[in-house]
Amino acid sequence: MEKFDNTFYDWEKKAANQAFLRQPFGDKWEEYTWHETGQMVRKLATALKSMGLREGAHIGLISKNCREWIIADLAIMMAGFISVPFFANLNGDQLGEVLKLGDVDALFVGKLEDWENTKKGIPADMPMIAFPHYEGNSKVEEGHQWHDFIEPHEPMQDVHVPNLDDAWTIIFTSGTTGTPKGVVLTYRTLKGTRVATEYSNPLNLSLTGDNRFFSYLPMNHIAERVVVEMGAFLFGGTISFVESMDTFVKNLQSVRPTTFFSVPRLYTKFKLGILEKMPQEKLDRLLKIPILKGVVKRKIVAGLGLDKARAVVSGAAVLPDSLAEFYKKIGINIFNGYGMTENCAVCSLRMPDDYRPGSVGKAQYGTEIKIDPDTNEILMKNDCLMQGYYKDKEKTAETIKDGWLRTGDEGRIDESGHLFITGRLKDTFKTAKGEFVTPVPLEVAFEASEDVEQICVTGHALPQPIVLAVLSDIGKAKSKEVIENELITILKDTNAKLPGYKKISTVVVVKDAWTPENGLLTPTLKVKRNKVYDHYRNKLLALHEDAKEVVWE
Repeated sequence: MEKFDNTFYDWEKKAANQAFLRQPFGDKWEEYTWHETGQMVRKLATALKSMGLREGAHIGLISKNCREWIIADLAIMMAGFISVPFFANLNGDQLGEVLKLGDVDALFVGKLEDWENTKKGIPADMPMIAFPHYEGNSKVEEGHQWHDFIEPHEPMQDVHVPNLDDAWTIIFTSGTTGTPKGVVLTYRTLKGTRVATEYSNPLNLSLTGDNRFFSYLPMNHIAERVVVEMGAFLFGGTISFVESMDTFVKNLQSVRPTTFFSVPRLYTKFKLGILEKMPQEKLDRLLKIPILKGVVKRKIVAGLGLDKARAVVSGAAVLPDSLAEFYKKIGINIFNGYGMTENCAVCSLRMPDDYRPGSVGKAQYGTEIKIDPDTNEILMKNDCLMQGYYKDKEKTAETIKDGWLRTGDEGRIDESGHLFITGRLKDTFKTAKGEFVTPVPLEVAFEASEDVEQICVTGHALPQPIVLAVLSDIGKAKSKEVIENELITILKDTNAKLPGYKKISTVVVVKDAWTPENGLLTPTLKVKRNKVYDHYRNKLLALHEDAKEVVWE
């Protein structure tokens, strides 16, 4: 059977003395070379094998991003086990659920903020290995301690070489709706991402290892794992981590990555931060002055820490055109990737030189995309598709039919092959008039406003759709009268283009921001529409019936 070639071992030899993992501690960075990392991985793999776990055991990982996460993941592969990574902010009940669903045999525990709560979901007899303590995070004193567990063992030499159809990892979906599903990805899917990357190198990665990756999005999210972790394994370079969200900007400016991957929510926050320092009118005026525009662009991009980036990438959710246009004006062309855990984040990619408003680009190498003629659902297939959902044949059969993955997204393909996402099948709601409404197209104009940071159109069982909006810091600094006038203008412009049943009745300015902590955002910062609806559902009818077009919660 065909084996998987882990390119980490190649870089371990040819870049032995070059920095690989960089961890910040205040103003200092500690570095592990490729050789040092390899030795720790090999010792850890031997230590894991000494635990007497079953063949192909499932090893969990729960931690914020850090160097030990990468080392543990590599050791799991080297020892012939299967990784089952989790979001670091799961509470005890949530962790207990996925540990059970994933048949986890042992667990790595790392940088966590509320260990006392998290550990309530871990079975008393589960073997645990704790990462070293990071200041500002919980101390984990239970289980094997990292250095004590690793040091007594010899580096593994006879490493496990998996077959392509062996399971590599089980990644549980972020749970925007319902019970999390365990996506089983094989080494064949991992090879598929490598082939797609090697064929066209869309992220402009250096083939000689001159790459700087910046890791802060959850490592268990497939895009971070493929773009950052596997990008480094494949093309070499360094992975630098963020110390905390308080030091994010400082760490990013220090690293000046050559590849930067993020999500639309963070690009929105970057934009709002720029506009707080330089209002849009002033920025537009300066960018029209030939002698100044280059200086202004360079200053802004350098201030973000992105002046050395060969690729700035957005994923996990659709990048609004207004956001892409804003960055294009200041000299940053954002690659917009469309994919999901079920296809190892490989589907379509919008290249900066092939920009079509509203499009998520064309199919990546080796990928076929088509639209279901009855439902407008996007269907795709390639060599990166999951093996299936763990222990759920029924759901797997519903999702993959005749080799085609049913993405759950609605879309269309234009005559030149560009893919457009028009909504999510499960996001569509029925109004009290029996009409179906897709929220995403209605949110576009509000997303473009500098006064709004988060937006959600809902309206199940209401006579008309309604907008829920969280103000940005810029919006909060303005008077209610100014905000109301601006939102009413957007509302009227939007409604003028809509049929009667889609017209938005009310814009509600809500009091509290939506966060992963209050359960209204996923860990990758996507709005949990069903949770937002449930949170406000008892107020929605009264808000809709209010005579005002803009209502404050």
